[in-house]
Amino acid sequence: MAQYIDAFVVPVPKKKVQAYIKLSKACSKIWREFGALEYRECLGDQLDNPGMLSFPKGIKARKGEAIFFSWIVYRSRAHRDKVNAKIMKDPRIAALCQGAAMPFDLKRMLYGGFKVAVDA
Repeated sequence: MAQYIDAFVVPVPKKKVQAYIKLSKACSKIWREFGALEYRECLGDQLDNPGMLSFPKGIKARKGEAIFFSWIVYRSRAHRDKVNAKIMKDPRIAALCQGAAMPFDLKRMLYGGFKVAVDA
């Protein structure tokens, strides 16, 4: 089954991790309501691997930040585009993402859409 994935990496101040998780839970319900197949938010646990570029280094994490790696699964890119168009018009998302209420700096989030190349 062909799928499309939006993936993102977010540095979150450790003192705001619970606020980020609360935001993510609320957002996940809305994304699923509009048709996303999966919504995952994963908190970094083992991120220092010698000889490799770590997530914290790659995103230039600051002292006291936790790293989240996250993804949302859709049937296809067209399906993703339809879901996200509805999301962007939903007043609940606008309310959840008001400036000072955001538990992270949106400008530092890594984001991209990906075609599934291997599904084993």
